[in-house]
Amino acid sequence: MQLPIMHRISRRLRALARDRRANTAVEFALAAPAIFLFMFGIIEVGYALWMQNALDYSVAAAARCASLNGSACAVVNGNSQVTTYAASESGASLTSSAFTYSGTANCGCQVSGNFTIALSIPWENALTANLSSQACIAPPPRKNCAS
Repeated sequence: MQLPIMHRISRRLRALARDRRANTAVEFALAAPAIFLFMFGIIEVGYALWMQNALDYSVAAAARCASLNGSACAVVNGNSQVTTYAASESGASLTSSAFTYSGTANCGCQVSGNFTIALSIPWENALTANLSSQACIAPPPRKNCAS
């Protein structure tokens, strides 16, 4: 005897609803994009914080060098050795063009750094973060900033 079509469909749907073999795969497929976005976001924010720390350290080191060792961080042929020193102290992929130096600031030897970092979080490549840092250290008495 053949069951009516609605009864057969109903019986197959109930059997499918009781089948739990692929639940984990389906749940992972639904949750994976959010989990990966969160993980890669944490990694990129950590990278941005590391770059900010490198920028902070390098401007402080360059301002200290300009105030204490004026001859080691002097301007040679129109190029400031202070900005080159700052780039070398960063420990990151910062170039001397990211830094500016002023030996005539009211506070003393002032070094500023600006860097724009592109955050490559999946599904959104238009995010950028502008990092900046500034340090100013007064030279000791009877000494001048690197000129």
